[in-house]
Amino acid sequence: MTYTQLPLPEPGSTVIVGMSGGVDSTLTALLLKERGCRVIGATMSLWDGHIEAVEAEKAFHEACYGPDEGENIEECQKFCSEHNIEYHVIDVSSDYNREVLDYFTSEYRAGKTPNPCIRCNRFIKFGALLAGIKKLNIDFDYFCTGHYASIVRPDEGIWGTDKKPCMISSATDKSKDQTYFLCKIPSEILEKVRFPLSNITKAEVFDLARKANLEAANRKESQDFIDIKYIDALFGDKPSVPGNFVNTEGKVIGRHNGIEHYTIGQRRGLGVSGPVPYYVKKIDAEKNEIVLAEKSELNSLSLIADDFVWPGEVEPPEAFEASAKIRLRSKTAFGKVERYVPAEDDKTEYKGQAWRVTFDEEQYAITPGQSLVLYKDNVIIGSGTIVRSI
Repeated sequence: MTYTQLPLPEPGSTVIVGMSGGVDSTLTALLLKERGCRVIGATMSLWDGHIEAVEAEKAFHEACYGPDEGENIEECQKFCSEHNIEYHVIDVSSDYNREVLDYFTSEYRAGKTPNPCIRCNRFIKFGALLAGIKKLNIDFDYFCTGHYASIVRPDEGIWGTDKKPCMISSATDKSKDQTYFLCKIPSEILEKVRFPLSNITKAEVFDLARKANLEAANRKESQDFIDIKYIDALFGDKPSVPGNFVNTEGKVIGRHNGIEHYTIGQRRGLGVSGPVPYYVKKIDAEKNEIVLAEKSELNSLSLIADDFVWPGEVEPPEAFEASAKIRLRSKTAFGKVERYVPAEDDKTEYKGQAWRVTFDEEQYAITPGQSLVLYKDNVIIGSGTIVRSI
C-alpha cells in the first residue's frame, strides 16, 4: 500500500492550534502564522481544584495535570499577544475528570494499566477542546498540534473497499515518534488535523525556536500525565484493600498494599524476597491477588485485544500480518492478527470484535489495559486495548 501525505494548511485558512506553552506547539503556531494562515491559539484547562494543591518543592516533572497550568496559560497568552494571534482558554475539566481521571483510577482498580495520554488525545484534546471551540461559534478549517506524526491518505481503497480514510503515519524524526499516543483518533476527526512538525526533526525545532527568540525553547521537555505527588490523591476517594502476593503455584508469599499500586512487569517496591527476584506476572482483581514469578515467566507469544479503532471504521475482513507495539517504549514486533472467537468458558465481556495477535517471538510483560497499535509501512492500520496475554 502506498500513501500520500496531506498538505499543510494553505495560506488564508483558519487554523486552531492546540497550545501547551511548550516549544513544539508554540513553534507550530509561529510557522503557520508565517505561512499566512489565520491562527487561533487554544489551551485546555484541566485543573478544577477538586484535588487539593500541594505546596511542595519544584514539580517532580512537567505535567499536563496540575495547579500550575496557569503558568502555561500565561506563557501562551504572552506569545499570542506578541504575535497578534487570537487566543482562547477552553475549560474541559469536567470532561477530563470523567474520561481520563475516572478511567485511570477505575482501570488500575480493575487490575489493568491504562494509557491516560491516549485517552486524553481521543476524548479531550481532539474531542472536548474542539467542541469548546465550536461553542464559541468559531469556524475553522484545520486543527494543528505540535505532535511528531503525519496525516496520510492511502492511494487506493483499504481492505478491498473504495474507502481512503485519513491515517496516521510516523514523522521524519523517528526518535520522537508520537503516533502511539494518537492511535485512537478516528479518521473523521483526522480529516481536519495536520501536524506541521511532521517533516522537521526535534533538533531543527529547537534551532528554529531559538532563532525566533521563543521563550518556550528554554522550557523543560519531559512531561508526564500527572505530577507524582498527586497520584495518591487520585485514589483518595476510598482506601486501598491489601491482599496476598502468591507464586505461580498459588502459595501465599507476602502481602500487597492494594492492586492499584502495581503493574505487570513491576519488580521494585514489592517487599517480597525469595531465591530469585520476583516480578508481577498477573493481577487478579476479583481475588484481590497478585501473582509473582521469575522474569522469564512473564514472556508470552500472543494476546487478546478488543475496543478497536480501525481507519475509516473499516474492519479487516480476514487475518493479516502486521507489526505491533504493545506499549509506548517497546519495539514493534511482527505477528499474525486474526479474529478471536471466545470459547464457551470465556466469560469476558468484550467491547466489540476481539482480535488475537500471535507474535513471531515471545514478548515480555504483555499488560492488560495498555494500547495495542498495529502498523504497516509505518502507518497505523488499527489499534485496540489489550485484554490479556496467552
